[in-house]
Amino acid sequence: MTTQIINGLAVEIDGNGEALLCIHGLGGSSNTWTPLLAALSDFKVIRPDLPGSARSPLLAEPLTIEGYAASLEVLLADLGVESVHVLAHSLGTVVAQHLAVRNPGKIKSLALFGPLVAPPEAARPNIVARAAAARGGAAAMQEIADAIVKGATSPETKAEQPAVLALVRESVMRQSPEGYAQSCEALAKAQSAEIERIGVPTLLVTGDQDGVAPPANVAAMAARITGSRQVVFDGCGHWTTFEKPQRCTQELEQFYASLR
Repeated sequence: MTTQIINGLAVEIDGNGEALLCIHGLGGSSNTWTPLLAALSDFKVIRPDLPGSARSPLLAEPLTIEGYAASLEVLLADLGVESVHVLAHSLGTVVAQHLAVRNPGKIKSLALFGPLVAPPEAARPNIVARAAAARGGAAAMQEIADAIVKGATSPETKAEQPAVLALVRESVMRQSPEGYAQSCEALAKAQSAEIERIGVPTLLVTGDQDGVAPPANVAAMAARITGSRQVVFDGCGHWTTFEKPQRCTQELEQFYASLR
């Protein structure tokens, strides 16, 4: 395992094989994918912290979905990667969809956890309000983290997996207030990619209690992406890779085996 700084992005790179780009979500980092590495052992796994998240500094320009996608395109070019599988969570799934549409022929597959095409209109003001709250500093970030633990994990996770709650809380509290605020604003302004143009194998995974990516919304996504497959985990909220790592591993192993 190596960690590199490439064009300002902190990137962890593991293994050999076909390239696999992992894109975390809002409040996430490269560690979003640590529980799943066993399922990815056949790949060269590229796990960046997105601009403004975790160990990666902010860009000169305000964060946007298009800016995220452009940063990842530069990263892949710098690494000499001409085609890539993409694994993403939450906000990262929006970026992944835009990447796939922007780079036809370069994206080999999509595995999207807690996926959404864009926030519903009713949710956008709340995301903007969270950005404003985040700028209150460390104490505000702690309050945001506690609210996310409460609202975005399942009752089963809360009752049976206290370490997962700590991990989610730590992931959010490790974000810089301004970086998190701009990440929220990027999500609040996100628009759907033309996902009908996606023509690669696509796996869509969500939890039965995921309020960000409700199963009905994910089913609507699946209907727009030809040949995609939806999986719904029982007793799971939005932090899929932390709440159900074994199930995620099983689905990924099956998905990637089907591509060989």
